[in-house]
Amino acid sequence: HIDHAIALQKKYDHTLRIVTLEGESLNPGGSMTGGAFKNNSNLLGRRREIEELEKATANNQGLNFQIAINYGSRDEIVRSIRKVMEDVKAGKLEPEQMDEAMFENYLDTAGIPSPDLLIRTSGEERLSNFLMWQLAYTEFYFTDVPWPDFNKKELEKAVEAFQNRDRRYGLVKED
Repeated sequence: HIDHAIALQKKYDHTLRIVTLEGESLNPGGSMTGGAFKNNSNLLGRRREIEELEKATANNQGLNFQIAINYGSRDEIVRSIRKVMEDVKAGKLEPEQMDEAMFENYLDTAGIPSPDLLIRTSGEERLSNFLMWQLAYTEFYFTDVPWPDFNKKELEKAVEAFQNRDRRYGLVKED
């Protein structure tokens, strides 16, 4: 199934990103957010292919496969804050009620688990405005292998490295 996910990503011109790994098959791909297709002629022609991909995976369970098109984390956070402010203004929310869990409900990824592992290819070692809120406790794996050459063997290396990590979710390591 990992080979299938990688093949799907390559088929769609590298615009797809595997965000979370949980299980053996692809889950439906979440929601399209923001103005992903607005004023972007390169993406307009892909809308039908993406909808077909979502339909083909609609009944699958296990692996969360998310599509991030024309996505920017700063934009997502600003839009989320605007939604919060609108709810406060409308009397639906008191500022004191806001906490991390509630704020996550305003994000594009509401209801989607935060990634356990982010794999960064091509020697890049930055977030590039991608899921800045959601990656708070994510493990990062960096590789010099360029994306077009990233295959099942490389993914297995990343997963093995992840399995050997001591995940503390912000806690301090006790001696």
